[in-house]
Amino acid sequence: MRKPPEDFIAAVLSVVESIPSGRVMAYGDVAAAIGSRAARAVGTVMSHYGSDAPWWRVVRASGHPPLDHETRALQHYRVEGTPLKWSGDTYRIDLAIARHTP
Repeated sequence: MRKPPEDFIAAVLSVVESIPSGRVMAYGDVAAAIGSRAARAVGTVMSHYGSDAPWWRVVRASGHPPLDHETRALQHYRVEGTPLKWSGDTYRIDLAIARHTP
């Protein structure tokens, strides 16, 4: 993995920190907020540098939580009152209600 530039990392984390409780942004939304189209690079930043940020507020474009963190993220969503849609045992964020636009 090639490390993203420091200014990109800082910009991504700044946007993520600004997402209000109970709201989310998709990886592509975060990229667009900093003038980029690099949604995958946002994912890289979150996976390597986002542990101290509200990482659960950055979701996949489908509204599904970060891969392999569904259970931990659900705890945060419940505490914050994030709108969810359920299908059997799986859930996703209701982006029509919860999507944050800075």
